[in-house]
Amino acid sequence: VQLQASGGGLVQAGDSLRLACASSGDSFNRGGMAWFRQAPGRERAFVAAITWSGANTYYAGSVKGRFTISRDNAKNIMYLQMNSLKPEDTAVYYCAATETTITLSLRIRTTPNTYYLWGQGTLVTVSS
Repeated sequence: VQLQASGGGLVQAGDSLRLACASSGDSFNRGGMAWFRQAPGRERAFVAAITWSGANTYYAGSVKGRFTISRDNAKNIMYLQMNSLKPEDTAVYYCAATETTITLSLRIRTTPNTYYLWGQGTLVTVSS
């Protein structure tokens, strides 16, 4: 089972991008999924998460209102719609999957160690 992230690129501040995370196996439908990002010289940081059903979504404060996470279980794809991009959004974006119930707590869903399966990352660069 693998996760494949795509959709990154170079954009200007204020532009939009949509990232996609495709799963090659059936584990996609087992639990929560999330996006994390890692800027140069910084630790991997939580961006957004979504439960298996899609009924619950969670966002980091820095992206709330600008980013939207969604998933299509029939197609085994998760998305991150990013609007009003800022230079500080520049990072490598990773998708991740877990079988842990991410509704249990903020700490659980925002901690990288909760997620056992990771995509390879896609680079988003936002110029000012």
